[in-house]
Amino acid sequence: MQTSALPDLAHTDAKPVHWLATATAMAAVVAAAGLLQPEAATATASASEHRVTERHEGAPAATAPDPAGVTFPLDCGAAGRTVADSAQGDLDGDGGPETVAVVRCAAGSGTPPSGIYVVTRRSGAAPRVVATLVDPAQKLSVTGLTVRDGKISATLLGYSSADVPRCCPDELENAAWQWKGNAFIRTAGPAGSTAQGV
Repeated sequence: MQTSALPDLAHTDAKPVHWLATATAMAAVVAAAGLLQPEAATATASASEHRVTERHEGAPAATAPDPAGVTFPLDCGAAGRTVADSAQGDLDGDGGPETVAVVRCAAGSGTPPSGIYVVTRRSGAAPRVVATLVDPAQKLSVTGLTVRDGKISATLLGYSSADVPRCCPDELENAAWQWKGNAFIRTAGPAGSTAQGV
């Protein structure tokens, strides 16, 4: 057998750490590509990671943005939208507070599904939605919204099937989101099918 005069190449004897480094690099490329996608005109189904659609530019505003004048990606037709709840806090550690808003269509009766949106405002600019944490298309109601120490928490109420009356959600999930790197990462508490009395 003839030996090569070239030095050994590291990739010829790949170890798990090499595959891990490659996977990490690929994940970073995919995440960066997600930031370059155009912002959708309507809300889309949410995933466990919600990417911010635009980079923050300029200095953060001194006060949290008011969600009342924000255009949310929620089509309610002539019924209009209502901000059912909101909470403020510095979510990304830049020193400026953001607002988290629970928004739903203004229905005359019943409880229409809600969305949870993160709103930010740069100094001198109008407030804008930068992330959708819960999409109304998921048909969930939202209660108990809080922002504490950069963490968003809420209780999500849903339905196990189409046969469950819309007045009485039978599923409950405690969910939380926190800013990590360039995305809001969702964590969930124990979910159950015993939301009666909520």
